[in-house]
Amino acid sequence: MTTSPTEAAGAAGAAQLLPVFDAGRLADELAAVTAHTWNVQRTHTYGGQVGLPATIDWRVLPLRSLGGDPERTDPGGPGPQPFAATRWLGRLPYLAEILDSVPAPLNAVRLMALGPGAVSNPHCDPKYRLDRGIVRLHIPVVTDPGAVLVLDGVKHCWQPGTLWYGDFSREHLVRNTSWKVTRVHVVIDALLTADLAAWFPDSWQELLTHGEVLLNHTGPATAPAWPAELPYEALLPSGFADFDSAAPLDGSLIPARIDLGGDGVLALTIAGRAFALLPVDEAEFRFSGWSEQRTLQPQGDGGLTLRVRRGRALADRQVSAR
Repeated sequence: MTTSPTEAAGAAGAAQLLPVFDAGRLADELAAVTAHTWNVQRTHTYGGQVGLPATIDWRVLPLRSLGGDPERTDPGGPGPQPFAATRWLGRLPYLAEILDSVPAPLNAVRLMALGPGAVSNPHCDPKYRLDRGIVRLHIPVVTDPGAVLVLDGVKHCWQPGTLWYGDFSREHLVRNTSWKVTRVHVVIDALLTADLAAWFPDSWQELLTHGEVLLNHTGPATAPAWPAELPYEALLPSGFADFDSAAPLDGSLIPARIDLGGDGVLALTIAGRAFALLPVDEAEFRFSGWSEQRTLQPQGDGGLTLRVRRGRALADRQVSAR
């Protein structure tokens, strides 16, 4: 029995992408940001609550974070501020050049250091899925044969300077059995675009072209204005801003308001929470920190089209201005 390229790619769980970077330059740049002890990784909820610190030696230096916060170690998500470069990225010009070359919108970018002897618990990161259009990429900077990623039961020890995609919605853990070397990776959260998909190996192209994959736009260079008068008010389904909801277009209709925030960023406020909005194109907007899995598009009659995508499937719902 033969295996199709789509099945092979789906079974692999990880793929090395086309570019290979200068491992020596990456390692040399670390000296610019290692004079202090990095913060331990913490989680944040979508509501902004700070979780407990990691119980192992797993430290983070944020290079892009929500609002450019140089202390925030979590990957972030939809919230009141868009992602921005932190002051640490300014000390890493070669890495900044690499990030600029990635043909996709970027969310969080972090240097993540796994100390000697550290082992994480097995876990899944469900938002990093091809059918949601959100991917996590790794560039190893410092590694050791004893520092491995176990992804879906398969051990990986990626080499410095290479670029990798992993399906981190599958169960995985990291383990560093070296007692001398701290493993350091650049971890990049990005929206999958057609240009980024072209960086994947040939065996993945059938899946990326025809499978249940959401390809995002890169977005316009200049953010268009909201075409209706601001503030704009509407009644939206309660599930639309619940990123754990399996049915985002369902739920009771609750008041929502779209207006410019203090920093001039378009923001949606619903159920007491604010979410920055970013343009998909000249007429459609997505949540900052999320993909085109759910978007809003204002209509000429003053109403809104709410869209939800899963892979290539699309559902929408029309709502009226309040």
